[in-house]
Amino acid sequence: MALILCFWILSFVIRGGLSVPSPVAWYANGKTPSRRYGSPAYGTSKIPMDIYIMSKCPDARDCMQMLILPTMQNVSDIIDLNLSYIGTENADGSVTCKHGPTECQGNIIELCAAQINPDPKTILGFTMCMYLQYPLIPNRELVESCALQHWIPIEKLDECTSRDNGEFGMSLLRKSVAKSAEDEVKISCTVKLEGKTVCVRDGGEWVDCPRHEPQELEDDIKKLAGKQ
Repeated sequence: MALILCFWILSFVIRGGLSVPSPVAWYANGKTPSRRYGSPAYGTSKIPMDIYIMSKCPDARDCMQMLILPTMQNVSDIIDLNLSYIGTENADGSVTCKHGPTECQGNIIELCAAQINPDPKTILGFTMCMYLQYPLIPNRELVESCALQHWIPIEKLDECTSRDNGEFGMSLLRKSVAKSAEDEVKISCTVKLEGKTVCVRDGGEWVDCPRHEPQELEDDIKKLAGKQ
């Protein structure tokens, strides 16, 4: 780990790159995700978790940092994670995002990252890294830094976002926005387990969210998976 950190620092000193704080998540306090709940004795079924977000939304940042990442620290191996983005599809096939065109670009970048490496640790780590400086999205140095930290090859990310003159990435965004609309979700951040809304973060407040502490959400997930 020390070698990786030294390499990261050196590479950005040489390149004069952007300094991005490490996400508060998984590896806080030296912890790695526990896999004790994924042992054969507990079965192998995974609980669908849908998180509906916008890449430049401060409520989504808070939701990820305060609830989702601490929760996933111990249950990532029993979660089937899906990030869905909120926006409006237009008649011409374009998408309008609440925080402007740069948010649409950020959404596409994060969707492409998930295409390249769908592992929940990677998806959430990369997304949280972007949220830590979300006003800068889609700043190139920010994207490169987050990709490097979370082992996403930047050349693959570039290929995904530029494929078919950008149409491939736009198709990912359209599908994601369509899912959010189909699920009747309009607020970023909304969290669902097995299709049921369990928490909403809106306007800096927890809404319809009686159990918004990480341990409480973790307990709910384990109960659904038959782990308690």
